Amino acid sequence: MIYLLIHHEVADYSAWKATFDSSLDWRTKHGERSCRIFRGVQNPNELTLMFEWENFEKAHAFIASDELKTRMASAGVKSTPRVEYLTEMFSIRRSAAD
Repeated sequence: MIYLLIHHEVADYSAWKATFDSSLDWRTKHGERSCRIFRGVQNPNELTLMFEWENFEKAHAFIASDELKTRMASAGVKSTPRVEYLTEMFSIRRSAAD
């Protein structure tokens, strides 16, 4: 499993989110396993997305695809996305019992 961390700014979160939601099947077909969306506290149009992807090769091909660039432009992505590929080394989840 590989993680993608993507940071970019959008023109309008609601418009971006509608396009993002309509692309779920397309992303899943290309290897997405899960996604979390974070918005900036001071600028809610600054987004950080954390994806869990099937493997590095599929993630890299997806990020490099012309179709993704076209979809991002139509969704109102304003800035050049910053993309990081990560592997998980350690994880801990706290519960109310801790």
